[in-house]
Amino acid sequence: MSERTRWIQLEGAVNARDLGGLPTADGQETRRGRVLRADNLQDLTVADLRVLLDDYALKNVIDLRSHPEVRLEGPGPLTRTPSVTIHHLSLFAEGGRHTDVAADTAPGGIDLDQVLPWQQRPHQDDPEQERSIGHYHGYLRDRADSIVAALRVMARTDGAALVHCAAGKDRTGVVCALALDVVGVTREAIVTDYAQTGERLHAVLTRLRNSPTYAADLDSRPADSHQPHAAIMDKFLTRLDEEHGGTLPWLARHGWTDEDTAALRGRLLD
Repeated sequence: MSERTRWIQLEGAVNARDLGGLPTADGQETRRGRVLRADNLQDLTVADLRVLLDDYALKNVIDLRSHPEVRLEGPGPLTRTPSVTIHHLSLFAEGGRHTDVAADTAPGGIDLDQVLPWQQRPHQDDPEQERSIGHYHGYLRDRADSIVAALRVMARTDGAALVHCAAGKDRTGVVCALALDVVGVTREAIVTDYAQTGERLHAVLTRLRNSPTYAADLDSRPADSHQPHAAIMDKFLTRLDEEHGGTLPWLARHGWTDEDTAALRGRLLD
């Protein structure tokens, strides 16, 4: 990991970084090596595994992809690593035991507009921006259970936890933002971390275009339509404040406890 940027240099993932080193409102800083975020982990090399297992003592992976994505992409190398536990916590509504309704719209396919919502221009009233924010609030509406479970995995006390989806941008961005908000990271730092994926966006989309799962739909869209503009996360969190009283009140209505908050803060700050 670079001391300067928090990026984790891996051969098989291009959007991996540490959530450590971020400032809190009370003057603390999140600890490094506790919670990591990344894009799809299907292509991790042996060298990558050594970085994650040896340098970070990786113990838990939070996979936010839909059931169709996991099925189509197949098992990644970490699924064959006995010391790592995979927690599959889709952020899409399920209509059956093995189906993510919002993501599985055709046999053998996925709805990329759900998986990688278009974000377009950062204008205040841009309809594409509003659509992305709507998708993000859909995660809260449809899968509060997965979000609460993901944050509880992050609060575990052994080794590092890594959260990822396909691009490591939207679903991962929302879950990480909520976790950082719980521990008191400044709004500016949360928004900046979300937007930082833009530095690797070309490499992320290149990786996804190499996968039949995502390639066809991605090829039909301009790359800059997926840019994670800071205004999107800022507006998402502002609306969460306005409609639900903030992250902690929303979580509390879905079973999150003061003990959970203390555990997550202890994990990321102490």
